[in-house]
Amino acid sequence: MNNTIQWIGAGIFAVAILHTFSTKFFERMAHERPHHAGAWHLLGEVEVVFGFWAMVLVMAIAAFLGTQTATSYLDTRNYTEPMFVFAIMVVAGSRAILHLARMAVTAVARMIPLSGAVGLHFVTLSLVPLMGSLITEPAAMTLAALMLSDQIYRHGVSNKLKYATLGVLFVNVSIGGTLTPFAAPPVLMVAAKWNWDLWHMLSQIGWKAALAVTVNALATALIFRRELTRLRPADKASKSRMPAWVLGVHVLFLAGVVTFAHHPAVFMGLLLFFLGFAVAYPQFQDRLMLREGLMVAFFLAGLVVLGGQQQWWLDPLLRGMDATTVYFGATALTAVTDNAALTYLASLVGGLSDEFKYSVVTGAVTGGGLTVIANAPNPAGFSILRGHFDDGAIHPIGLLVAALLPTITAILAFRLL
Repeated sequence: MNNTIQWIGAGIFAVAILHTFSTKFFERMAHERPHHAGAWHLLGEVEVVFGFWAMVLVMAIAAFLGTQTATSYLDTRNYTEPMFVFAIMVVAGSRAILHLARMAVTAVARMIPLSGAVGLHFVTLSLVPLMGSLITEPAAMTLAALMLSDQIYRHGVSNKLKYATLGVLFVNVSIGGTLTPFAAPPVLMVAAKWNWDLWHMLSQIGWKAALAVTVNALATALIFRRELTRLRPADKASKSRMPAWVLGVHVLFLAGVVTFAHHPAVFMGLLLFFLGFAVAYPQFQDRLMLREGLMVAFFLAGLVVLGGQQQWWLDPLLRGMDATTVYFGATALTAVTDNAALTYLASLVGGLSDEFKYSVVTGAVTGGGLTVIANAPNPAGFSILRGHFDDGAIHPIGLLVAALLPTITAILAFRLL
């Protein structure tokens, strides 16, 4: 790509980021100008933003360099992650998997000295994000968001609790997947090249992340304990009862999608088989999250297309930092670009010290909750919970402010321990 397209790509990327901060404006326009309400609503959908501006970028490439160059650019992008997030959202959001997750959360909540919704809130924001180290972060985000929607958000709680819970959820999922080398996208990008195995992740990063996750969840539950105490947890037992074999089949589908997360032909095939199973046994299903999954996949695919034109300025920026600077630099940069992109660029730089490698990865996951684009699973949680917020929109500034304290907790854990 020539320099002109690189600058255009960077400009479009900046406009797309500004667009994500302006979605409420477009929602207001939909109410004020009903003749074109559909178009305004479309532009007010955060999940549409990056896909829309990716289309603008491709049109610009076609205009300057020709249609063949534009299509070749699209063909060379890697869409595995958007496809995987779509598949995992559909399977993990099924009634059977949610039933099993609720059982686990309820069992743990009964063993801790926090009762009712307070205990469920704490366990959902701590245990489920840490489960992301096994079932992958997108699956953990989907499960946690659906459970919070059912147990907390549906009661019409205060905006402070809504945003505080969302901020902790995003941060905890971002850092909670670092107990293993295969669940968090920023870690996955470098684990094989840097020989980071399970023991390395647990001993160097994982235990610190687990501590930060627990502190964030506990602090939030205690701060909002009075409001949470007034809530009555939803009783889904009767609706969720189903044969053990049905639960087993769902677990096998989920395990298969997770195991073959880097093989789209396999996990998409499994998804199609799962859809067939769901149609064959509708009595064991609620509405599948097909629309939500497709919207999130569209968002991430747009980010992949736009992100491909940002390497020219991100690469030298990372190379010019020392270990301490790169940690805070990665934390800040993650807010405006996907954190996996940062660690991928770092993996291309040779001769890095162990301290630099640690700093760039921990910095990338630390900033993963600051914005909806910071971490790949965030759009999934955003899509599930947005309907509980005013005008069906989550304000980016509100999310940023809510995520600051949990992010500071992660900084303290990764830098001081």
